[in-house]
Amino acid sequence: MGKRTMAAAVVALLLFLSYPWRAGAEARATLRWGSRGSDVCLAQRRLKAWGYYRGEVDCIYGRLTYEAVTLFQRRNRLTVDGIVGPDTWAALGYWGGPPSTAAAAAGTREADRDLLARVVSAEARGEPYEGQVAVAAVILNRVRDSRFPNTIAGVVYQAHAFESVTNGSVYAAPTDSAVRAAQDALNGWDPSGGALFFWNPAKATSQWIWSRPIIKRIGNHVFAK
Repeated sequence: MGKRTMAAAVVALLLFLSYPWRAGAEARATLRWGSRGSDVCLAQRRLKAWGYYRGEVDCIYGRLTYEAVTLFQRRNRLTVDGIVGPDTWAALGYWGGPPSTAAAAAGTREADRDLLARVVSAEARGEPYEGQVAVAAVILNRVRDSRFPNTIAGVVYQAHAFESVTNGSVYAAPTDSAVRAAQDALNGWDPSGGALFFWNPAKATSQWIWSRPIIKRIGNHVFAK
């Protein structure tokens, strides 16, 4: 091994040892039923903000926390074991250690585009292309709004936020147009006019959703603040 190669290897090793997820690995404990402490509080707060946890943030891993964790794992296609280890921490947006390849991909731009495209494909299949981009834009608008989770995965998997997640159709492969629409929205196109909600007037029965001020209609969907 030449001197330059050796030097590069040493630098790479030092960067690996100092990379942020290693600090997270030391700071984030593996949580299971009966665990207590600040990390349990952290997980409970995130799960509560995303609509999974219904109890008090008491820093004690009990039944309600277990149910929230297992539901979150199921929705995020993780191993459903009720244990908050590296992969579940990563899906929650915290590095609890070096995650598996699947979990490591979560939160990357490519993974975000894929998830966004799958929601668009499931929620807006058959809609005009502009309407597909608008659906993707609504999700991104929620990410930027303090009333919603601050990641695409958080918005998508928020409890009862999207019918396609509830019925599982979000897991189907996205159409080519949905992938393009997701990318266009990520690049900044927002045909929705800054909307935070969309629905099909022919199907929506919620009185609350009809209370939102409609700002635009594209295809079969209306978009509202």
